[in-house]
Amino acid sequence: MTITSEGQETSTAESAEPALSVRNLWKIFGPRADKVIGTPDAELSRADLKTKTGNVVGVKDVSFDVAPGEVFVVMGLSGSGKSTLVRLLTRLIEPTAGTICLNGMDVTSASEKQLRDVRRKQVSMVFQHFGLLPHRQVIDNVAYGLEVRGVPKKERREKAAEIVDLVGLTGYEKSYPDQLSGGMQQRVGLARALAGDPEMLLFDEPFSALDPLIRRDMQNEVIRLHSELGKTMVFITHDLSEALKLGDRIMILRDGAIVQIGTPDEVVARPADDYVKDFVSEVPKSHVLTLKWVMRDPRPGESLEGPALPVTTIVRQAARAAIASDHPIRVMDGDKLLGVVDEDDIMRVVVAEVES
Repeated sequence: MTITSEGQETSTAESAEPALSVRNLWKIFGPRADKVIGTPDAELSRADLKTKTGNVVGVKDVSFDVAPGEVFVVMGLSGSGKSTLVRLLTRLIEPTAGTICLNGMDVTSASEKQLRDVRRKQVSMVFQHFGLLPHRQVIDNVAYGLEVRGVPKKERREKAAEIVDLVGLTGYEKSYPDQLSGGMQQRVGLARALAGDPEMLLFDEPFSALDPLIRRDMQNEVIRLHSELGKTMVFITHDLSEALKLGDRIMILRDGAIVQIGTPDEVVARPADDYVKDFVSEVPKSHVLTLKWVMRDPRPGESLEGPALPVTTIVRQAARAAIASDHPIRVMDGDKLLGVVDEDDIMRVVVAEVES
């Protein structure tokens, strides 16, 4: 089961079990919160519900799946429920209703021991605030989770050294956190999360306090690590450009409820409502849209001798090939011809960006 760009659930042909499956998840803060669900009060706006009952909706009837190895971005403005949601996934906050399944295990009914195992071995979190131990060197900060799990010192130090090298901190093993820049401290936090070899990483706005250039470097670092390690990632952000850069799919929340779920190009090309449309209005579409959104059927007698590009090619990346060719680009899905794109088709996207 997946959810379309309009927020509707549809069945898919994929048979792989989701790494994470969330169904009808609610978090309501306040007295007798569980009594709200299933009543007309549940349909009230957040402000009206608070006025009437004293309760505040954090997450409202949220359902989604995350595929193994996917980078799933949860995006929204402050107060949208995104940070509450990520804490519900490992029951750092207890849900009011709904189910959370992690690799087939029902987290919502897990015992305290099972939850400890989930948090120590299956899932690691990376927060905005690094939470490093100031009196410990980098190598020992990275190894701390392994120490808690009872891994012998020699073994955990060897593993920590591998991860330190992986995140680009070689040479800083004996440094203390206050000797490092913000970006380097966040690399230590990332290394600590990776040291236990978790199946899933949860990021709660980890780069929002960093300077723009350092933030960009850390985004690139996440992309590189995902390419090398293939970890399933759930990434929380309020920044649209970060969401578009990192996400295989993006879920947009507003007042605790899902507004839209889709790939970056789906969200930009087909915003579900005016709220999302406003979000994406200033996005350079040629940097996000794929040929899927600009291709057309060949005209009668039109040459099909031009270069072939995958349908997933970004419009901006296809521009040079379109300008250099005397024939339209063939847009392909494997060996299947889906349509064609020429220089004029691409220029329409670019001109629309300039005019907007």
